[in-house]
Amino acid sequence: MTETFRWFGKSDAVTLSDIRQSGAIGVVTALHHIPNGEIWPIDDIQATKNEILNAGLEWSFIESIPIHENIKLRQGDYLKRIENYKQSLINVAECGVKNVCYNFMPVLDWTRTHLFWELEDGSTALRFDKVEMAVFETYIMQRNDVKKDYDEAILAKAKQRYEAMSKTKIQRLKDGILKGLPGTVDDLDISTFKKMIAQYKDLSHSDLKSNLSYFLNEIIPLAEELGVKMAIHPDDPPFDIMGLPRIITSERDLDDLVGFIDSPSNGITFCTGSLGANKNNDLPRMIEKFKNRIHFLHLRNVKREDDGSFYEDHHLEGSSDMFEIVKAVLKIEKERNISLPMRPDHGHQMLDDLKHNNSYAGYTAIGRLKGLAELRGLSLGISKSGII
Repeated sequence: MTETFRWFGKSDAVTLSDIRQSGAIGVVTALHHIPNGEIWPIDDIQATKNEILNAGLEWSFIESIPIHENIKLRQGDYLKRIENYKQSLINVAECGVKNVCYNFMPVLDWTRTHLFWELEDGSTALRFDKVEMAVFETYIMQRNDVKKDYDEAILAKAKQRYEAMSKTKIQRLKDGILKGLPGTVDDLDISTFKKMIAQYKDLSHSDLKSNLSYFLNEIIPLAEELGVKMAIHPDDPPFDIMGLPRIITSERDLDDLVGFIDSPSNGITFCTGSLGANKNNDLPRMIEKFKNRIHFLHLRNVKREDDGSFYEDHHLEGSSDMFEIVKAVLKIEKERNISLPMRPDHGHQMLDDLKHNNSYAGYTAIGRLKGLAELRGLSLGISKSGII
């Protein structure tokens, strides 16, 4: 695996120098200052690439060129936005950056109820709490049809939880959901958020998949011509929330994806955390099944709980068997004679990083460094053992 680190640009407390010291050779980043749906200018792309090269690293993957909501909805000026996306692909290819991670999740890239949830060892982790999500939807967002998505037991606990919450805790929950996204969107208020959600009121899962298929059939032929690999990221969490349809949550969804258009450019970012939060997913089997379409790896582990809650565990612990996952990855790399770009994902806030709250939640330096070191050791151990 080719080790990479995500970097959020000049505003990131984790510097390119820090990344180089981690032992990673690649950087995963984007032009976060360009609004969604606008064309990425060649000068901006090249300037970012040069900054990375000057730090002794390479720009391994773009994460991401965001997809405008009008494309996902297939409404308004979506045709113009698709043409803008095509031009951005032409421009990044001209600059020699030809790996693009993206997602098709409505409104939010990922959702957590806690950004700094304290673990037993004193470090903090990202957490999705099903009860607190029901609190947010029922009492903060005040969604009318919330009963469709939660059973009575969860809603009863949510009522109890909300009545016991202080104003500070309510604000923390609100901020965690609306302001927890690093380098993607501006902070949202409830009014704006509800308007964005409302756009999807009449859009079904099949409608959203149809819109993804339309988008891919527009861009993938160009991507293949340019030699660009597109790699969709699974939904996080991998189940419906806030009345929004989900699109990539399971093996069946990935079957649909690769069936939309048959091209090596139509690929997958295999995120073991997002897919691992769905208890029905057999990750090693899925790696083998989609081995020719996996272009990028996000390796992390989550600990699932019985009610659908989960939190980010240590990289080698949690509900997914990371030994079997890495073994499956190394096997397909050997078969394909490639080294897949991989980044450790959603590290804990720990040690000296606990003293500084200037890093994005989940993207502190030390927690990801620990995860990378563990994954590097596991990979080396499997490779040296001769079991693949």
